[in-house]
Amino acid sequence: MITELGHFALILAFGIAIVQMVVPLIGAHKGWRGWMAVAEPAASSQFILVAFSFAALTYAFVVSDFSLRLVFLNSHSAKPLIYKITGVWGNHEGSMLLWLLILVLFGASAAWFGSNLPATLRARVLAVQAAVSVAFYAFILFTSNPFLRLEVPPFDGQDLNPLLQDPGLAFHPPFLYLGYVGLSMTFSFAVAALIEGKVDAAWGRWVRPWTLAAWLFLTVGIGLGSWWAYYELGWGGFWFWDPVENASFMPWLIAAALLHSAIVVEKREALKAWTILLAILAFGFSLLGTFIVRSGVLTSVHAFANDPERGVYILAILGIFLGGSLTLFAFRASALEAKGVFAPVSRESALVLNNILLAVACFVVFFGTIWPLIAEMALDRVLSVGPPFFDAAFSPFFMALAVILPVGSMLAWKRGNLARVSRPLWPFAVLAVALCGLAFALQTGRSALGPVGVALGTWVVLGAGYDLWSRTGRSAVAERLGRLTRLPRADWGKFVAHAGLGITIIGVAGHLAWQQEDIRVALPGERYTVGAYEVELRDVAAVQGPNYQSTMATIAMYRGGDQVALLQPEKRFYPVAGMPTTEAAIHNGFLRDLYIVIGDPQEGGGWAVRTYIKPFANWIWGGSILMALGGLISLTDRRLRVAAGARKEAPPEAVPAE
Repeated sequence: MITELGHFALILAFGIAIVQMVVPLIGAHKGWRGWMAVAEPAASSQFILVAFSFAALTYAFVVSDFSLRLVFLNSHSAKPLIYKITGVWGNHEGSMLLWLLILVLFGASAAWFGSNLPATLRARVLAVQAAVSVAFYAFILFTSNPFLRLEVPPFDGQDLNPLLQDPGLAFHPPFLYLGYVGLSMTFSFAVAALIEGKVDAAWGRWVRPWTLAAWLFLTVGIGLGSWWAYYELGWGGFWFWDPVENASFMPWLIAAALLHSAIVVEKREALKAWTILLAILAFGFSLLGTFIVRSGVLTSVHAFANDPERGVYILAILGIFLGGSLTLFAFRASALEAKGVFAPVSRESALVLNNILLAVACFVVFFGTIWPLIAEMALDRVLSVGPPFFDAAFSPFFMALAVILPVGSMLAWKRGNLARVSRPLWPFAVLAVALCGLAFALQTGRSALGPVGVALGTWVVLGAGYDLWSRTGRSAVAERLGRLTRLPRADWGKFVAHAGLGITIIGVAGHLAWQQEDIRVALPGERYTVGAYEVELRDVAAVQGPNYQSTMATIAMYRGGDQVALLQPEKRFYPVAGMPTTEAAIHNGFLRDLYIVIGDPQEGGGWAVRTYIKPFANWIWGGSILMALGGLISLTDRRLRVAAGARKEAPPEAVPAE
């Protein structure tokens, strides 16, 4: 009964979304305040109904209601409770319901916290957001209904994909969806502004918090996914330029560009058309990612579904919203005239260059991701575009971004002095180059990737630190330290996020350039050397888990005769799903990870063992955490939560609804 109520609530919310899509839009056009006011209660009602629907589906998973087709296909009575809950979104239908829940949550948040917005803009934003919701309601109800019943309920279920039965994957999709769907708000603001034909500094101030929140959640989601791939898949890497990885990375790059571009709109009322275009493209890439994950046109270990028919519906949604908004943009572009004028050397110019590098890097990733599909359709050739292409094509743009970041962030608005800004940064540049030289001298027979990455990361971190310090004036050190604590949170957020980017650059470069790998057949009691460590396979035993069978090895690692770690890698087998998984054992350290994977037994009585020494591995995720934390600190700045120049007053032309 509860699931039927959940299904009915979803249908009712669909009807309310249609009303919210139409009525406030007409009210804003006519100036009818009563019709515009429909948007807020409609948005709240949608959220309540979809939340109930999602709770009903979650209840079915928790109590193992195998009469529900989705529960039967993705759960099992012996599965731990946390994975019963995460099984709700560990499949196509449930994940789409989670997508919709987050979509209506953002719409309701705009209604709850958007009281400072002009009435017409608020009504149009909520109407556009409802239009996006309507498309996904229709997609779920007509093609991906999660509430379908089985005529004959089975005794037990088929279990969730074992790769998804992991804490990292329990939280990775929700954060990623919060980022994906959060960009729908920037899209709604962009389309609403195009309908009104007005983009000003206040609009830039309003759109920034939504962009920042989406970028923050995307950062956390991508970081969690990378961390999961590192320790769960057992291959020792953290990023493979997989199509689904790229699908989340592309909107992250565009959102970063949009975040910086909106600053120019707010401060100087320039780059209006470009900012609107970025807002449209950011959500377009989010929809593209949804298409890639669910259509089956590109193969990935992360894909939820392999259903080209449902992929066509998502492609249609992408075409309608992206095509429609770009058409509206073409008609309204003349109304987006920039007011601010700036010199070639200025903060605005640096942000333009930042935007260009991020956008080009995004389209390089897009080309590499989509080219195999184009080649197969147009040329009838099966091609594979892998890490070598992305490493060679993407890296130069990000390296250039790292070089200009400290200088560009310190230039003055409108007209800057490059020599004056660069002068105090020279010591940091010299230090970065010295560290590069030191790293190059210490390594033997390796590429320049590690030293260059260390230099660039150091440059970005030190530049961000000096940028923050320079904002405290020129008085005594004690007084400047006092001012440091009183700086706006947005300044601190900028410093933390940029420093996090620098730390990630060091981590990625060091991890890729200096890792050591050893693959061999090891006998119990045998010791062998990998780098500065000795490795000993002590024992291999069978272990019974809650819903899996495990082969667990016990491996000791020594350095200088002293034991530094005792690791227990596993190979698990899930009988219900009939799938094996590899569980790497990792000893984390500040400067390196010790990473062990146990393989299959060999004919001579030994076991296949892979041993890695991974320098700076934790710096990758530590930098990601800092970037997300920087976004969160900026989001708490009151200046981002109170729209500039907003007044609670009705527009002059507002009249009562007829």
